[in-house]
Amino acid sequence: MTFRDPTTGGDKLPLDELKGSLLLFSVHEQMAEMQTSFGAATPIRADVAVLDGARKGEAFTDALIFPRVLQGNLRGSIGEMVIGRLGKGTAKAGQSAPWVLEAATDADKAVGERYLTHVAVQAAAVEEPF
Repeated sequence: MTFRDPTTGGDKLPLDELKGSLLLFSVHEQMAEMQTSFGAATPIRADVAVLDGARKGEAFTDALIFPRVLQGNLRGSIGEMVIGRLGKGTAKAGQSAPWVLEAATDADKAVGERYLTHVAVQAAAVEEPF
């Protein structure tokens, strides 16, 4: 078995496919500057659970979040969880609309609570393998 270093990035987050979905981010860290095909970037590393929409039930581990506005939505919550709907903001002249995390409703937060309870129950049901 090969183990991945979590600081090198993990699953690719398919933002276009997740637009409008309720997402739960477990925000791990702001990464050090790295070079990308678009220039230098300092992405946020997070685990992301999809709580509704076409990809409900999927999880993305150690995903690197590059969109700057979306990073801003998560940066102040390192070490915490953030829940919200993935959306698009208003485009500035000559630019694409930014990815944003829209505030969760009380109903959305209830879905998040049920998800976390489900995950905790599933984890408790698994025997320790060693």
